[in-house]
Amino acid sequence: MRLPTKFWHTAAMARMSGFASGWGRVGGFAEGCVWERGWVCVWVFVWALCAEGWVGGLPARAQDADVPTLHVYANTIQIPVLVLGEDRKKIAPIAPNRFNVSFDGGPPFRASHVRLEGDDPISLAILLDMSGQEVELSSKLEDAIAELVPLSLRGQDHVSVYGLDCELTRYANDVPADAAHLRKLVHEELQSWVDRRRAKGDSRCEPEVKLWDALAFVTNQLSGLPGRRVILAVTDGKDRGSKYRWNEVRVFAQASAVAIFGMTYVPWLAVGAPGVSNVLDPFRSICELSGGLVFSANRSDVGARLKGFVALVRGRYIVEFPRPYNSTKGQHELVVTIDKSKAFIRSTGISVPLQDAKVLADPTTIHPDSTSAPEEGRHPILTPPQ
Repeated sequence: MRLPTKFWHTAAMARMSGFASGWGRVGGFAEGCVWERGWVCVWVFVWALCAEGWVGGLPARAQDADVPTLHVYANTIQIPVLVLGEDRKKIAPIAPNRFNVSFDGGPPFRASHVRLEGDDPISLAILLDMSGQEVELSSKLEDAIAELVPLSLRGQDHVSVYGLDCELTRYANDVPADAAHLRKLVHEELQSWVDRRRAKGDSRCEPEVKLWDALAFVTNQLSGLPGRRVILAVTDGKDRGSKYRWNEVRVFAQASAVAIFGMTYVPWLAVGAPGVSNVLDPFRSICELSGGLVFSANRSDVGARLKGFVALVRGRYIVEFPRPYNSTKGQHELVVTIDKSKAFIRSTGISVPLQDAKVLADPTTIHPDSTSAPEEGRHPILTPPQ
């Protein structure tokens, strides 16, 4: 099973801005985004990077007309792609030459380079939503998250931790993955939740920030960080009145190159079950259309599920390909396929700036050959329900 991906070329990015920097509060999205039915959006804005005047490492003087000028362009698009079997389980490695991409229904183009994500640095944000049944996992989360280090999360990875209960609280912002530190942070979060429950006579409060708004805020905080950006939301996936629609959050995550994974609480799972949620709801759409998925966990296997989640992230394929030779501004549909496969394929989004019109018009600019780059087709863009 595969889902097409979309990207944008535009002269100016419609920014999802206005998020308040204070914890527990989220600002507003910019208007003007175009929503699409059932697709993963990759927003591509391509600026040309030009290192003019350098030949063989030496600067070429402008007055030396006969001295060639070397132009270097940022022309490669790179996206993480999650590939699983039809049963959502891990499958055997796939040969790089089986990956294809197509744009707007154009002809398939063989990916230029494909590799496993492996040890690429990860910027991971963990959102613990204590407003639903996931509180049943709280006694196990402290150890389970700490035990991700050092075998799953490593020194080059960074972690942020957020708690959603009566309010949205950030407990850690982009800290290096360290077992003792993570254990302390999660303990503080869970203890604060327990203290609030006791102070209110063990009654649950009404969260000031709802799930979609919280995901939008965390995505905004993550969007400026390096590495492969991933959110793990431990939640029942039920929004209780956010200001923003699920589809706005979905598009924002795609535009920010953030993949969202969800872990939901299920009291009992059959032995050997993959733990992937079959719930059909907006939360699952947000996750899958941003390049992630929703999986289940219970008190006895939450540690194994968390380690499996990081293994899924590190097991993604990094698919590279050139910008289409007939590239135009706007939103475009990108589909990743694998030859002779019915695999479950989910791609993250990306934002790439538009090529510089002056550079394109320069007579010394070398334009891509139509045989060495993908071709945009004319597939219509559909608008999804909100």
